[in-house]
Amino acid sequence: MSLNFAPPAEVSDLAARVRDFVKTKIVPYETDPRWTSHGPTDEMRVEMNALAKDAGVFAPHVPTEYGGRAIGQVARAYVFEAAGYSILGPTAIHCASPDEGNIHLLDVVARPDQREHFLKPLAEGKIRSCFCMTEPGGAGSDPGLLQATARLDGNEWVINGRKWLITGAEGAGFAIIMAKVEGGPQDGHATLFLADMPDPAIRVERTLDTMDSSFPGGHGVVEIRDLRLPADSVLGEVGKGFRYAQVRLAPARLSHCMRWLGSAVRAQEIATEYARTRQAFGKTLGEHEGVSFMLADNHMDIHQARLSILHTAWLLDKGERASNESSMSKVVCSEAIARVADRSLQILGGLGITRDTVVERIFRDTRAFRIYDGPSEVHRWALGARIVAGKM
Repeated sequence: MSLNFAPPAEVSDLAARVRDFVKTKIVPYETDPRWTSHGPTDEMRVEMNALAKDAGVFAPHVPTEYGGRAIGQVARAYVFEAAGYSILGPTAIHCASPDEGNIHLLDVVARPDQREHFLKPLAEGKIRSCFCMTEPGGAGSDPGLLQATARLDGNEWVINGRKWLITGAEGAGFAIIMAKVEGGPQDGHATLFLADMPDPAIRVERTLDTMDSSFPGGHGVVEIRDLRLPADSVLGEVGKGFRYAQVRLAPARLSHCMRWLGSAVRAQEIATEYARTRQAFGKTLGEHEGVSFMLADNHMDIHQARLSILHTAWLLDKGERASNESSMSKVVCSEAIARVADRSLQILGGLGITRDTVVERIFRDTRAFRIYDGPSEVHRWALGARIVAGKM
């Protein structure tokens, strides 16, 4: 059996074009005041999207009917890593969360009319979206604690609930809302609903002040009060919300790994250049083993994370669920990438804790990555349970 880790020429070419675009066109935006503590503004997003379209690198993952290339998971591994060279890169080429994951979910599950109304403008970058599942004191890593409710009243669903840490809620064009059905044969079963925004029944109470700052719209607290939606607003089938969430989450976790790996590579490059030139105790930092060993450990973490991503992406492209591999990649990559960011900041010393380089921002954002899309502890617990049960 032969192993070939070399991507097809067209994938290599696309990744190189994305990397060049991000380095030359998007990195300069990192000092733009429109990049706020709650993410880049929509004005800035639209501006960067236009540049990506002009460069021919906009949204290569979306279906071809909406102007994309419908690239698979292995291709995304290379392209999304290239986009992640700047924290703003994924937003610029429109492969950032939550939109990338929502595009995938809608592409798999949505009806033709829902594709036209929701997927088309999202895929084309005309609007943003949000995924409303997580709740304060309710659904999070354990979706079984879902508290939001949906009750059928004649030909309408009436939805009530409170959500939080909803990425991109402020300014979103629509929401995918998870709620449990009250009454009927699907009583208590989670269901996904599509709702246009803004809507007076969907109120963004506030945008949370969080340590990360890369997502347009930030992370909002959302109150849903007596939201009325037509009976056909269900995404997929009633009662299958958890199943559809997994359709979204497994590849979305991996996409996070891809994008943040690009940022880890960037942090390593900055730290390496500094170690080559900064003098201390009669020689460059890089000549001190304490620093060169950190650079070596960074290189190994990046290598291992990349291999984990490629293996899981390969399984997904084969049509497998890859739930175990997705969980393993999320833990391996989030922790490895965080170590790379931490070491890079340490090598930079006093410079590292300032915003004179982007490493400080990468450090904060990648630390958050160990929490969202399932904390490391939850993935370890799930994997351990499957191992003990003989299911791995």
